[in-house]
Amino acid sequence: MPVGLLTPLSASLHVSVGLAGLMVTLYGISAGLGVPFIAAWTRRVDRRLLLSVLLVILTLGNLITALSPNYPLVLATRLAMGFANGVFWAIGVSMAMRLVPQRHAARAAAVVMSGISIAAVAGIPLGTYLESSTDWRTTFLIWSGLSALVCCAVAVTIPSLPSDNAVPVREVFGLPLKNVRLRMVLITVILFVLGHFGAYTFVRPFLEHHASATSGFVTVVLMIYGLGGAIGNFIAGYTVNKSLRGSFIVGCAGLVTSLLWLLAVGDGPTGAIIALVLWGLSFGAVQLCQVNMTQAAAPETFEAAMSLNTMAYNTSIAIGALVGGLFADHLSVTSVVWFAVALTAASLLLTLGTGRNAAAPVPGEASAAVEQATPPSR
Repeated sequence: MPVGLLTPLSASLHVSVGLAGLMVTLYGISAGLGVPFIAAWTRRVDRRLLLSVLLVILTLGNLITALSPNYPLVLATRLAMGFANGVFWAIGVSMAMRLVPQRHAARAAAVVMSGISIAAVAGIPLGTYLESSTDWRTTFLIWSGLSALVCCAVAVTIPSLPSDNAVPVREVFGLPLKNVRLRMVLITVILFVLGHFGAYTFVRPFLEHHASATSGFVTVVLMIYGLGGAIGNFIAGYTVNKSLRGSFIVGCAGLVTSLLWLLAVGDGPTGAIIALVLWGLSFGAVQLCQVNMTQAAAPETFEAAMSLNTMAYNTSIAIGALVGGLFADHLSVTSVVWFAVALTAASLLLTLGTGRNAAAPVPGEASAAVEQATPPSR
């Protein structure tokens, strides 16, 4: 959410836009680097209890951010929230698969993946809209309230769920060494996330600088982007079953095209809108594809693989935002978009060069993973 709030937040706390981008960087570092360790160390903790604790941390984090008198406290809070959010990502899908009968496990996983994808593409535009209607502090207060409601819902509706098939931390980091498909998926994720978030973190300054965009226009464009992302996610939900690799390739190609279009005609409102619509559609698709690719590559150790995916994803967000901030402060916001073009193109080329079977599950493993997903007793 801070991506859409960098301009007003940096002005309010008297820091540069590039320095404000550290909110994204530190969040990503903690959400990434800590996840495999925390997920493994808590492998004997009931998953409902763990999920509830994570939501309490997110609730308090948003509340403290809203009330924070200075930027260092905001950064410290974001660091703690990153740990909670990263573990939430890692355990959520496997929990959903275990909460339903075996025959519905794959569908439950898809629903959670879709929720994560839609939140990723719609949360930032919604936060920007709320900020334009109120202010950034009120926006974080609203987010804190929503987190509290979700925490209550989890406590009431989800049954006790003991940890299942968790991998010790010493074995987690060996998975990419043993599993070539998982290794290639993680590298692909790192590349496109670096590029995407490197540019998207600074999309508001880009539009304000190149298209003389007002805050109202930025809000509308980001809401359109979020809608495009939701549609892209919905479309990919159907196409991944037919061709997971093909769906990712089309989505990644769309990312490259949208960024080039933004550079070419993003100085006008129409061009900017078209670019952001295509950007949203494409990111919504690849966001869903990359989680499915992780599941296909390591179905029998999915929670551990997702912890590595989360580490790669969120660390890449952090590095992308950091590099983007350096480019924005020392070169220009335009250079940030070129950085994104290079990285997303590299992700696309890597996928094209890995062969048709790179994203396909090993025969029998996917069904075996689903069979392991047993519903808990209530």
